[in-house]
Amino acid sequence: MALKSPDMLKLGEFQSLTIVRIASPGAFLSDGETDVLLPTKYIPKEAGIGDHVQVFLYRDSEDRLIATTLTPSLKLNEFGFLKVKQITPVGAFLDWGIEKDLLVPFREQVGRLTVGTWILVYLYLDEKTDRLVATNKVSRFYQNATCDLEEGQEVEVMIADETDLGVNVVIDNKYKGLIYANDLFHDLIEGDKMKAFIKCIRPDNKIDVSLRKTGIVNLEAGAEMILSELKSNGGFLALHDKSTPEEIQVELQMSKKNFKRSVGILYKQQLIRIEEHGIRLI
Repeated sequence: MALKSPDMLKLGEFQSLTIVRIASPGAFLSDGETDVLLPTKYIPKEAGIGDHVQVFLYRDSEDRLIATTLTPSLKLNEFGFLKVKQITPVGAFLDWGIEKDLLVPFREQVGRLTVGTWILVYLYLDEKTDRLVATNKVSRFYQNATCDLEEGQEVEVMIADETDLGVNVVIDNKYKGLIYANDLFHDLIEGDKMKAFIKCIRPDNKIDVSLRKTGIVNLEAGAEMILSELKSNGGFLALHDKSTPEEIQVELQMSKKNFKRSVGILYKQQLIRIEEHGIRLI
């Protein structure tokens, strides 16, 4: 018979529980119905009976409910990049920042995993065993079919993996998106999180993403970036109309076309002076 967590206790999430007694193994916390052990080494200093403690719940190797004040790398129903720590007969174990490593069963792996590699996983609760499980087969957890995003909306993305078209990303921890190669202006690292913008939502629920705002808003953002760079470089940038696209991308991470338009905006607003060897802040 599968284990079942009490209804008020939520595995894989943080919640506030009350210290009801303290013994040699640690503090026993309660939601009013069920007690959970918080090992001694995780008890906050000066905490006592009656105090509320914010804890994360998981099951230990003996399937007992355990609380910790450590913060894991990801919580229930989240995507994240984790490092493979160990391969065993039951699957791969990942380091996720708490005492008990996180299992990826063989049935939830894409290809053969190796120790030391970082992989994209999703954390879910296996209803049959009532255990937290990671899966490397993340596609079924994307929610693109019920996407409520809008074009131009600012979102948070996590870099997933590289494809022939560009880079796949996880959008707002819910949706799969793509940044096309021609929209990439600098190197990206798997697992990095950053702000981005919805460029297009296609009829097949695929989502195109850009790291920059588009249209006139992008020009304004480009002008602000150049202005900021001028201020941090003593009021002068050695970039001009004859600078190569590569030089501009290295210095400002923008296209030459956007650079020229942005310089035009600043010039019309009389914020800069265009000189032979660059632009200068007025």
